Amino acid sequence: MYALDHPWLLLLLPAPLIVWWLLPPYREQTPAVRIPFFDDITKAAGIGATEGSVVPRANLLQKIIAPICWLLVLLALARPQFVEPPIEKTEPQRDLMLALDLSQSMDTRDFSDPQGNVRARVDAVKEVVADFVEKRSNDRLGLIAFGNAPYPLVPFTMDHGTVRMMLADTLPGMAGPRTALGDAIGLSIKLFQQSQAPDKVLIVLTDGNDTASKMAPDKAADIAKENRILIHAVGIGDPNAQGEDKLDAATLQKITATTGGRYFFGGDEKALADIYVLLDQITPANQKTLSWQPRIELFHYPLGAAILLVLVYHLLMWMVSAHAARRGDEEAEA
Repeated sequence: MYALDHPWLLLLLPAPLIVWWLLPPYREQTPAVRIPFFDDITKAAGIGATEGSVVPRANLLQKIIAPICWLLVLLALARPQFVEPPIEKTEPQRDLMLALDLSQSMDTRDFSDPQGNVRARVDAVKEVVADFVEKRSNDRLGLIAFGNAPYPLVPFTMDHGTVRMMLADTLPGMAGPRTALGDAIGLSIKLFQQSQAPDKVLIVLTDGNDTASKMAPDKAADIAKENRILIHAVGIGDPNAQGEDKLDAATLQKITATTGGRYFFGGDEKALADIYVLLDQITPANQKTLSWQPRIELFHYPLGAAILLVLVYHLLMWMVSAHAARRGDEEAEA
């Protein structure tokens, strides 16, 4: 689409005619032929000397080229542009970090799928979380694995294929046999410090209790709250177990309550899938669409055409003048 950035300048199109009508002719005094009896002649004729005016005569070519050049100059000043179709860019307004417990207990086979088959916890978790990742197309996602210590597997990215690939390659015990929940929250806070997104969400999944953290989970939750990070927690372990394998539901509930998040318990694969469907609902897509229309400037075309017309006119006048001078010389020689 073609458009003018300053179309009001075209209102100046009749300006030369207005100036020609309103301003008086240009006057100048020039030496004339002197005769000794000029005063006698004017007295005899009953007239007196007056100021004359010089009105230059324009040729036909000037009368044609001048308005065309004026129109082209005005058109250039109005800045003609070619406006291209709008380009839209979607910016995510949420960074979502997934922190997965990959302690050795995640290899426990006590998770039932919808068909009643018993599977390892880690297999059910990877399948459900991968489906959740696929639905979060408008969020930047990150992935942390934690055991004895937390490890960042994927920084915040829109490349969800990489997140799913890294998730598929995780194995129980790869981060150590114990659980460092507080340190995992601490690492997430550190990664969120580089985030410019207004909405920051951490989803923690664990099946045990914190036995390896240098930072207590409740202290980490307080820091997360100060940094406006919302924490949701999903527990999938056995609350009645003993020692390392016992799910510390009380701590998870305290963490989520501190930051304003929610705690969920998934007893089997269906319950876990329902939890992530609910998480998908309570964290709806949050994005901002930016629209920009590229504009290509075209003012140099009418401006160049005006300059070219003036140059062509002066070239023609020079050729006519040179031809007349040559003919005059030939006639003088003859």
